[in-house]
Amino acid sequence: MPQNPYSPFSSFIHFISLARQGKVRFPKGLKGTRIRLDDGEWLVLRELVISPELNSPEPEAVFRPRFHIKGMSARQNEWFSWLPIPFFAGLPGFRRKLWLLDPASGDFSGYYEWQTESDANAYAQSFAMRFMTARSIPGSVSARIQNCSALFR
Repeated sequence: MPQNPYSPFSSFIHFISLARQGKVRFPKGLKGTRIRLDDGEWLVLRELVISPELNSPEPEAVFRPRFHIKGMSARQNEWFSWLPIPFFAGLPGFRRKLWLLDPASGDFSGYYEWQTESDANAYAQSFAMRFMTARSIPGSVSARIQNCSALFR
């Protein structure tokens, strides 16, 4: 019986395989820079890129959550956010994530690029989104899916 590709276990196994193939990268070029998106100015804390297969089309969807972590400082959350990486970065269609902080409000955001809108929608309904919501101040979580911009190309 095949595993559910959207389970944390399947994502973890796929992520390990991608890492062993040298397809997982943490570029430093954007770290510490400020970027302007349609909902404000954000500080880039980290970037993760999964190298695409040859001749793979450009990602078509971006998932943008915004939330305020409960019970942790921004610095603590920045360190804690390393732990769930293998459990979402191996999900089908995942291509890139930027970890973002709004220094003025203390809100966090992610800029997740997905191969298809369907992949982004699956993530929005996944265990990873439920985990993010459980770690956040009630009512502080919002999310949207939009067309992928060329902002980071």
